[in-house]
Amino acid sequence: MKEVVIAAVNVGLPRSVPNGKKEVQTGIFKEPVDGAAYLSTLGFEGDGQADLKNHGGPDKAVCVYSTDRFAFWEDGVLPKLGPGAFGENLSIAGGAEEDFCIGDTFVIGEAIVQLSQPRQPCFKLSVRYGVPELPEKVQETGYSGFYFRVVREGLIQAGDRMELLERHPAGMTVMRANEIKYKRKDDAEAIRSLLDVRELADAWRGPLQKRLETLDNQG
Repeated sequence: MKEVVIAAVNVGLPRSVPNGKKEVQTGIFKEPVDGAAYLSTLGFEGDGQADLKNHGGPDKAVCVYSTDRFAFWEDGVLPKLGPGAFGENLSIAGGAEEDFCIGDTFVIGEAIVQLSQPRQPCFKLSVRYGVPELPEKVQETGYSGFYFRVVREGLIQAGDRMELLERHPAGMTVMRANEIKYKRKDDAEAIRSLLDVRELADAWRGPLQKRLETLDNQG
């Protein structure tokens, strides 16, 4: 696997921001920390989410996004981007969605993490940048980022390498999982292949199971 490095560790607490005539609470604004940050099973110290139904929790303790994607988004879609641009806790360099699989396990600093699911784009991305079509664009491209669950707690800092501890045998990449969810909605076989990955988080598993049941009933 390519050498992937932590470009930044980012944290931030929820804040209220304008959304049209209303305001919305969001934890999407993250800033890089100096030095090491402690990662527990529920996330980094000093970090928080506003919508605990759709964000956070053990399966989504760490949001990850690749800085390798920034050039794409800066090409006429978004302004110049920096660490935390997509609300991610870990900004990484050297790999992206096609390089990582659901269930892959990594050592980062003192911690051990496991990839649990792709990130599902949220409307708060469009709130942050004033680009209404941004969540849909993330779905179309598959440039979503992803989440880690924490297997072992510990300190992580910028410059740490993501060392692959175990590659999941199914080889279900984040990019392929996004394609199945958003572009192959009627492909029962593909949905089953994703559901067969036991490590897939419940937030994805539940809707996919319902979709598969519907397809089976139609058949």
